Amino acid sequence: MPENSLFGVHAAALEVRQRRLGLLASNIANASTPGYKAKDIDFRAALSAADAPQGLTNEAFQSVTRFRVPLQPTLDGNTVELATEQTAFAENAVAYQTTLSFLNGRINQLNRALRGE
Repeated sequence: MPENSLFGVHAAALEVRQRRLGLLASNIANASTPGYKAKDIDFRAALSAADAPQGLTNEAFQSVTRFRVPLQPTLDGNTVELATEQTAFAENAVAYQTTLSFLNGRINQLNRALRGE
């Protein structure tokens, strides 16, 4: 998906943000699972991978996934810090919604152009 496509980098960003929401939701869901290691992604690397011709494959997504380093590790080996994960989830959700709004505006603009308005 080249950056000069119809939707530019925003289509790739939407995919990366959607995949990150899933990863953060998994962290939150496993907050009390002993030994669970919280993960996040390197957003820039993921965006570059999503912008490649093959897109953001599962292998590419795994290669940009990193373990989160906890501020206070727990005795059971779980590295999920619920407040950190909830903040990251909320920030990413807002960014996802912003990107989606931009894309909706672009689609509406194209529809109006096609109708000759």
